[in-house]
Amino acid sequence: MLKKLMTTAALAFAVLAAGAVHAQEAEKSLNFGIISTESSKNLKQDWQPVLDEMSKKLGMKVNAFFASDYAGIIEGMRFGKVQMAWFGNKSAMEAVDRAGGEVFAHVVNPDGSEGYYSMVGVPKDSPIKSIDDIVKNAKVLNFGIGDPNSTSGFLVPGYYIFAKNNLDSKTAFKTIRSANHESNILAIANKQVDAAVFASDTMDRITARLPDMASKVRVVWKSPLIAADPLVWRKDLPQATKSKIKDFFLSYGKTGPNAVQEKAQLEKLQFSGFKDSTDAQLNPVRQLELFKDKNKIEADTTLNLDDKKAKLDDINRKLTELAKA
Repeated sequence: MLKKLMTTAALAFAVLAAGAVHAQEAEKSLNFGIISTESSKNLKQDWQPVLDEMSKKLGMKVNAFFASDYAGIIEGMRFGKVQMAWFGNKSAMEAVDRAGGEVFAHVVNPDGSEGYYSMVGVPKDSPIKSIDDIVKNAKVLNFGIGDPNSTSGFLVPGYYIFAKNNLDSKTAFKTIRSANHESNILAIANKQVDAAVFASDTMDRITARLPDMASKVRVVWKSPLIAADPLVWRKDLPQATKSKIKDFFLSYGKTGPNAVQEKAQLEKLQFSGFKDSTDAQLNPVRQLELFKDKNKIEADTTLNLDDKKAKLDDINRKLTELAKA
């Protein structure tokens, strides 16, 4: 009996010792999740030099963590297999809501911008001066909107212009036409519409390629920034580790003896650097998601009126809370 107790105690001690070793090893390494925007081979090739440099700065091994889909990275963070990750805004929102994540930085584009915009333009000599003019005179205007699956051409203006002004884009205007960004810009320039939506990056390309046409368009509304990709860490990381991680990213490619090489590596990633950020950068995406849900519920003919009202009231409450944030 005594021998059995000693054997059991020894086994328990071995298990505890193994757990302690595992914990110590975990403290010596971090896993950096990389969303599957392309093949793992290409992503690893571009990210590995960054992670190697981070390993030196943090004094611990930083490993690349890949999954076949975005959900794999989110779940990896949820179960502690991923301590930090590069996400898109939607996947970052899921990581924050379901995986104990927290936004701490975002990427900066090669030209220094931190995202892009949805815009509304009018002919240069139009009497329209603002989005308020469009809302007030909608019934006599011909309006151009983007593809229903476009974020900047449909979803963003759908919330910031139409939903916030209680305007139904399908019935508010004299006529409404759906087209791509370039077609909308050219339609404005040729006075085929009184106003239309387009993306800022498309306008940049039209300005470079067709400056005469671009000069005939005047922007009367620009959306809040559609934020650049965020970096997210687990909230439960030690504060000292968080500080080292943030310092590394915010200085990468800017200061230090390896700044030139780091800048070249950023170019491969199509970034110019990283900037401090918080969960607040996700609020516009949350609003867009709620607006999408609102549209779906409003169009659902299978819901009874009480259920529909309850769901819509809940969404409107969340939208109001976000607007105050």
